[in-house]
Amino acid sequence: MTTPPANPMDGFDNLVHSPNKLRVCALLDTVGEAEFAVMQEQLGLSASVLSKHAGALIEAGYIEQRKAVRDTRQRVWLRLTPHGREAYHGHLAALRAIVGE
Repeated sequence: MTTPPANPMDGFDNLVHSPNKLRVCALLDTVGEAEFAVMQEQLGLSASVLSKHAGALIEAGYIEQRKAVRDTRQRVWLRLTPHGREAYHGHLAALRAIVGE
């Protein structure tokens, strides 16, 4: 569990704070790894919106993707990197510190 930062804003992460990116991180933190189509369904996002947010998180090194063929179709799975998990948990700790537990 992440210790709340001394200054609540220390762990605040503007990239993670975006609602859809926050939901992506929350889902991946819970399940470990998820197929893109399953995430799309669970989050209620279009493929283009999820792709845009996942791309920004991939570029920041917060999530990584794995591609493989399943049922003759290429599938993409996403998961949080250790850096991404740390950023997500730090952001949650900052939010808790801001609003109080």
